[in-house]
Amino acid sequence: MKSPRLPPLSAIRAFDAVARHASFKQAAEEIGVTPTAISHQIRTLEASLDQRLFTRSARGVALTPAGDILFRASGSIFATLREAVETLTHASQSAALTLSTTSNFLTNWLVPRLPQLNAELADLELRLHSGTELVDVRGTKADCAIRYGMKPDSSLDNTLLYQDRFVLVASPALRLKTREDLKGQTLFHIENRLVPTQEPSWQHWKEAFGPADLSVASGTRFDDEMHAIQAAIAGQGVLLASELLVQRALAQKLLHIALPGSLPGGQYYFVTSPEKAQRETILALKRWLLQAFGCEDPQ
Repeated sequence: MKSPRLPPLSAIRAFDAVARHASFKQAAEEIGVTPTAISHQIRTLEASLDQRLFTRSARGVALTPAGDILFRASGSIFATLREAVETLTHASQSAALTLSTTSNFLTNWLVPRLPQLNAELADLELRLHSGTELVDVRGTKADCAIRYGMKPDSSLDNTLLYQDRFVLVASPALRLKTREDLKGQTLFHIENRLVPTQEPSWQHWKEAFGPADLSVASGTRFDDEMHAIQAAIAGQGVLLASELLVQRALAQKLLHIALPGSLPGGQYYFVTSPEKAQRETILALKRWLLQAFGCEDPQ
């Protein structure tokens, strides 16, 4: 059986614009033609399909059941085309690369290593973006990201960088020696931690390591781990901190792991879109990160 001939792309484009705006006039303004030209394209399309695609009334324009089927397809087609054009345009602009991550990771891990990164990847123009919301690495706002989670996003290209854990840290000036010494200290709590699950809280520390009579409800609460780390460095209390985020403070002996034991953390992943995964700048940054984290390059 011979496949039906597809309608002209210009007619599909006009249809998609009318369906999105529910207006011939607004569709014409978007495309840059007259409403009469839009009407002609729709009539051509309806004749080609032998189907009514819109009902017109004093209240406006509405899709027919046939129009609804076509709109679902056209929406997907044009979204895919826009994404491809954005990717191609962005890839051809320059060697610049935008990396998105959290402000805590940026401040505590990446910024201290920027001189090394810039020396080893001298031709890379790196742009850094930080925030709490996930940025879509398929678009133009970011090319890649370092994300913290319990499992990777299967729709993206993921590379595991680091398995985190939470350790009990304090200023050496506090001179903690035993778990019983915790009972005389201010406990720092981090609120609104979404990762990891189970939360590395003082209650879970108490259940795992004690002391059994540790009062875990009291202490000082922070909504930003960076502030809690700084307070711990100042000797104001003790903290269950991401080992990765306190690496520098531990190396500089501003903090130390005061008591043995740890609670499970999440994983750090380097992520990008499958379409961008083979770009040379992406591969170069990924290789550098794997080396910096002490991982083996799977390639």
